[in-house]
Amino acid sequence: MFVGITNTPRDYAWGSVGEISALLGHAASASTEAELWLGAHPGSPSRVVGSDETLLDVVDKIDSDSDSGSGSGSDTRRVDGRLPFLLKVLAAGAPLSLQAHPTAEQAAAGFARENAAGIALDAPNRNYKDAYPKPELIYAVSEHFDALCGFRQNVEVLEVIDRLAELCRADGRDTFAGWRELVAAAPTLRPAFEWLITRGDGVDELLAALVTTARAHPTEFDLVVELADAYPGDPGIAIALMLNRVTLSPGEALYLPAGNIHAYLRGLGIELMTSSDNVLRGGLTPKHIDVPELLSVLDFGSVGVPYLAGVTVAPGITRFAPAGVDFALTRIDADGKVLISSAAIALCTAGQFRIDGMRAGTTMERGDSVFITADEDELLFHGSGTVFLAGSQ
Repeated sequence: MFVGITNTPRDYAWGSVGEISALLGHAASASTEAELWLGAHPGSPSRVVGSDETLLDVVDKIDSDSDSGSGSGSDTRRVDGRLPFLLKVLAAGAPLSLQAHPTAEQAAAGFARENAAGIALDAPNRNYKDAYPKPELIYAVSEHFDALCGFRQNVEVLEVIDRLAELCRADGRDTFAGWRELVAAAPTLRPAFEWLITRGDGVDELLAALVTTARAHPTEFDLVVELADAYPGDPGIAIALMLNRVTLSPGEALYLPAGNIHAYLRGLGIELMTSSDNVLRGGLTPKHIDVPELLSVLDFGSVGVPYLAGVTVAPGITRFAPAGVDFALTRIDADGKVLISSAAIALCTAGQFRIDGMRAGTTMERGDSVFITADEDELLFHGSGTVFLAGSQ
């Protein structure tokens, strides 16, 4: 079964103006476009084209029919009936918050703990909106996609701090000495991070000196200037210098596992994740930051930039499949065949394709998206352009 779906871009403050609509050939929204959700997450479930139903309604019906023995047996169920993945088109016109996501065990425990405490799901101090982890991949579509991801090595951070100290000395004092000592004395950046995020003694003075120095040398410290303009006085301005900065070209991707601290800075991309909305924030935001919970989730290991290489499975078909998670993103640019073992969602961003499964078929044009049930089994693509196919591995 093929079900046409659609949705309206979410208008978060950090979004861009018209980039998602431009990619899909749609009329631009009246407001900022940040994320287009394609999936059955109750936070913004896709709508069925030509119907009052949502994709969540469709998934619930499929699972109900499957349980009763009257359906196709399509594999869509997770504990709460949602699809196990969520596909997004993301457009960052300004930096997102520094953030990390929990493991499966942390998410389940945190969700149960906050439920027991009686914290409303929509409360501003709620950390866990559901009981699931949120590993994610981001695939760059725009010419440049800028991001921060993961902690740098201590020695790299020391080089940055020493350069700042060289450029800024007031009354013979080294404003950055405390920061340097914390970075130099520990095997990871945890002590320095905790000092900054909790606004320890000297942090406000450090931030003021850092921003002043950056404004005097904007080419060298352009990121600090941008973050200071957007979030004046936020400790995340300094934390950003302890993270890997990366610029993706079109077709490149990152995989961000549980515990990885990251922030998208600017660009248009295709994002795929488990169907969760659990975010632990670590700066560059006016929203709630639970420092103890964040520290319990963060992975302070330095492993470099987490690039995710695509694998060419056939001419014109490239698959991005992170190890250890149950989702994969496939890009189709030519005629070919893709096997699916569970429900999937396809999004056409260019050209036109005919897709035929084992039971039905559909034609997709730029801007179209469809939900595909698992019983279609084998998908034959014929056409030219680009389709992104999201599903379980």
